[in-house]
Amino acid sequence: MYLRPDEVARVLEKVGFTIDAVTQKTYGYRRGENYVYVNREARMGRTALIIHPTLKERSQSLAEPASDIKTCDHYRHFPLYLGGEAQEHYGVAHGFSSRMALERFLHGLFGEMQ
Repeated sequence: MYLRPDEVARVLEKVGFTIDAVTQKTYGYRRGENYVYVNREARMGRTALIIHPTLKERSQSLAEPASDIKTCDHYRHFPLYLGGEAQEHYGVAHGFSSRMALERFLHGLFGEMQ
């Protein structure tokens, strides 16, 4: 069982991310120059955390992505995906089965957390 989007949001806040944007589909979180999204539509949590696509390679040593490309017009801090019909922004989706696993991932990806 994966962490639900609200649980992912709580972990992000615990490790120093602050909420920057709220839409019907996402929560946007910022910590310094780093930006991530919580996919509010991920009811089962498998694709709850969305990271910037430039972090994909570095993140693969920390956790297997649930989806290489997750598109949404609400991921405005991420690049446009030009491979589909609609021009939507995209990121890499991850799901975590525990808060500890998510914290380890965030620490490994973004360095020291508060």
